[in-house]
Amino acid sequence: MALDLKILGCHGGETPRHRTSSFLLNDKLAIDAGAITSSLSLEEQRRIEAVVVSHAHMDHVRDLATIADNRCQQGAPPLSIIGTPATLAALEKHFFNDLLWPDFSQIETPGGKTIAYREVVPEQTIEVAGLSVTPVLVDHTIETAGFVVDDGNHSIAYSGDTGPTKRFWEVLAERENLAALLMEVSFPNDYAELARISGHHTPATLDEELRKFGGRELPIFLYHIKPVFHAQVERELAKIKGQDLTVLDLGDQFVF
Repeated sequence: MALDLKILGCHGGETPRHRTSSFLLNDKLAIDAGAITSSLSLEEQRRIEAVVVSHAHMDHVRDLATIADNRCQQGAPPLSIIGTPATLAALEKHFFNDLLWPDFSQIETPGGKTIAYREVVPEQTIEVAGLSVTPVLVDHTIETAGFVVDDGNHSIAYSGDTGPTKRFWEVLAERENLAALLMEVSFPNDYAELARISGHHTPATLDEELRKFGGRELPIFLYHIKPVFHAQVERELAKIKGQDLTVLDLGDQFVF
């Protein structure tokens, strides 16, 4: 088996040329839901079996609303929405609550309930869509998990939204088959205080953070740059030495 990674959304904001965080593995497992329905056809949406959600901020969950609606009309099998207890509680209370949006966990289709919540405990591995998924808590403004996804041969890691953190790097150090890292960076260096209080990285803090990885060489794919600062952040990232850094763009695809 291979890990086929498609970039649906990779920015920290939205314009006609920028979409928020959303990634697709093997056409069946989505990581975050910032750009699922804006990037995929109805049939592609129907093929997704599960969405793992790093945290409940809108730019990571927004398209859960529209994919649930589309799949309900299609009579698709239940879509698993996977997250930590705090993330799922927020979705139930503030998102799928019959006020902001219908509670699709209670709406039947010929295949069953439209969505089904699946709780994950940090650092306990679950099997989903033919892959092993391990959540690891990181440091953001609300409970947030990064994820390690493994197909049995290779694994990739996704940081979620985070500033400087610790446990994530300890877990990755134990992964001998780690093939790539998706890592957030959001603000330019002169917005360091805003990055700190909002739980995000600048190129400077990213550079310091990657040193925790012990010089291990692997491709590092960067996402979540704020569109307003995109050119400035890219210039600052270019000054980081000794790392294989790639700023992601919409439509990028990688196979591991």
